[in-house]
Order: sequence, then C-alpha cells, then structure tokens
Amino acid sequence: MAKTPRAPWKRSNPRKRAGKASRHLSPAQKSAAKARARRAGRRYPNLVDNMRMAAKKTSRKKTSKKPSKAKSAKKSAKKTRKRTAKKTAKSSRKRKASAREKDPRGGLTAAGRKAFARKQGAHLRPGVTKTEAEMTPQEMRRKGSWAVRFYGRAKLPPLVDAKGRPTRHALSAHAWGEPVPKTVAAARRLAAKGERLLARYRRAKG
Repeated sequence: MAKTPRAPWKRSNPRKRAGKASRHLSPAQKSAAKARARRAGRRYPNLVDNMRMAAKKTSRKKTSKKPSKAKSAKKSAKKTRKRTAKKTAKSSRKRKASAREKDPRGGLTAAGRKAFARKQGAHLRPGVTKTEAEMTPQEMRRKGSWAVRFYGRAKLPPLVDAKGRPTRHALSAHAWGEPVPKTVAAARRLAAKGERLLARYRRAKG
C-alpha cells in the first residue's frame, strides 16, 4: 500500500536533520515580508516572501564583508607609510647616536666609549696624548701597542677616501695626539714610534 505523504508543516526540519542551526528572520525582515505580501494582494506572507527576505540578508552580509578595492589599496598604502616612517625614524636615531659617539677628528667620544662598554663589555680609555717624557710605563705600553696594532700590520686599510679625505682608521691617530697619516710611509713611522715606546716600557719594567 502506498504511503500517504505528510503535510509540509508536519515534516521535520531538514536543517535540523543535517545538524545545522535554524535561522529566523529579524522583526524588520518579517515586516518587509508582510509588506511584500500585501503588495501582492495576500493577507499573510508565504514561504516565498520569507525566503526572499532571508536571501536579501545573506547577500547584504556577503557584500558588506568584502571591502572595495579602493579601501583595500588605501589601507595598504597607509600601512606601508607607517612602516616606512618607523624605519626612517629608527635609522635617523641610529645615525644621530653614531654621530654623537664618534669624534669627527678621530676616535670615540666619551659617549662612544660608554656605548662600546655597554655593547662589548670592554672598558675603553681615551688615547694617550702626553709627550714621551711625561708618560708612565703603562701609558708607553698602551700607546706603543696601539701604534703597532693600527699602523704596523702587513696590509694597511685605506688611509684616505676617494676624495682624498682621511679615513676613520687614519683619524684615530689624532685621538692619540699624533699627526694623521695620509701615506703608508707616515703610517709606518707611527708604527716605528710604537715599537720604540714598547722597548722603553720593557726596559722600565726590567
């Protein structure tokens, strides 16, 4: 015997069978569905009216979620500007700090020595600028060691740049009270002076 079909209002909710939550129309959507039914000459909204209102809600949600290309481009440009501004500010701070730490005439300033101590854990002292007669044995050792280390090496780094200006390596001589070498011969003379100071230090200690 053929099974009699059940009335639609007696059937179970297909969304419930599928494990999905039921979505109800908002009061505003219900009012809109009633108005649509009245325009069509019906006293009450039918399933089609309700479905149309639900579909409008979904389409509105979809369109509102997707930002326009112009807005996306504007937001992206704003983020890029912020990143660039941060990078510029950071590099500017670094340059200023570096300028404060380096003596333009050669060597490091007091702030530079403090920064070096913080980073490297080494205590740097200012260069010895006294005459040989005024130096203590320790000062002779320090200055002699610096001169040999900087200007006695087999291959010297550049002493002048492309414009003929002394490099930071050459300018370090000024921090030790010596003339800034611009030629290899001048640098070797400073290294020889360093050797003499170290020899004097060894004699004084011996």
